[in-house]
Amino acid sequence: MRLFNQANYPFIEWRHKAYVVSVAVIVTGIAAMLFNVTSLGTWQNYGVDFTGGSLIQVQFSQPATAAQLRAALGGAQSPPITRFGQDNEFVVRASLGAEEVDVVRTQIEDQLVAAFGSSAFEVVRTETVGPKIGAELQQRAALAILFSFALTLVYLALRFEFRFGLAAVIATFHDIMITLGFLALFRVEIALPTVAAVLTIVGYSLNDTIVVFDRIRENLNAKGGRREDPVSLVDRSINGTLPRTVLTSGTTLAVLMALLIVGGAVIRDFTLVLILGVTVGTYSSIFVAAPALLEIQKRFGDGSARRERKEKRAASPA
Repeated sequence: MRLFNQANYPFIEWRHKAYVVSVAVIVTGIAAMLFNVTSLGTWQNYGVDFTGGSLIQVQFSQPATAAQLRAALGGAQSPPITRFGQDNEFVVRASLGAEEVDVVRTQIEDQLVAAFGSSAFEVVRTETVGPKIGAELQQRAALAILFSFALTLVYLALRFEFRFGLAAVIATFHDIMITLGFLALFRVEIALPTVAAVLTIVGYSLNDTIVVFDRIRENLNAKGGRREDPVSLVDRSINGTLPRTVLTSGTTLAVLMALLIVGGAVIRDFTLVLILGVTVGTYSSIFVAAPALLEIQKRFGDGSARRERKEKRAASPA
């Protein structure tokens, strides 16, 4: 059975409503980033991967509370403590000052032993990153995302035309801004897996956009395609790829929802970012990438004049 076999939705006609939704979501995300700058000192909630420090995950054999851990680690001066996974499992994140990494980690473990005893808890996981490495990882993560934009533009410009590549970059930038806004709004901890999820979103959004653009190009090159109304042609192309888009996104989301439910707290943030990215990437390929292509064509042309000049030069005698 083929879903949406007779789909004929006026997606381009709905684009202005989609613009309002996108702008509202992006502005909310930017406001959250600015609020984080004033409250956290940074626009995102960076984890120890990017700030440098020690992460210690402890599991207690008896009931314990975060307040008890804070009291044991210095009260108001204690490092951030959050519940993680099971009821008696916590994560302590200690940033680095003038102390060495090993000194900070050992000091935290000694304080916990003094307050609860060595047999009351077990250190499940420890992660340590130096401040210089953290700063370098921030730069490389930003460069990786920017590099993916550049490659996207070059690839689509070669495979299709420059206007297709520019429209795809606009849609991908839209997806990244919404994802970053989500991370800032809910203060999701930014770690290396989160960056991997963001890069995965870039790839997924690009893949979905290419499917739509490939159908647009196919319809353009068909007989009479160049004379067809551009809005009608793009709508027809989106509707033609809708079954594939819905099935691909649906099956991907089904797997991600299963991971969210049974995967545990370790990959929860990673999975949430991917779920958001798949949803937004599907939305943007229809309501951002395709309308952006039409706007670029409207302002700068579709390249037909350039193609005609090349054909005339090729046909003219040497």
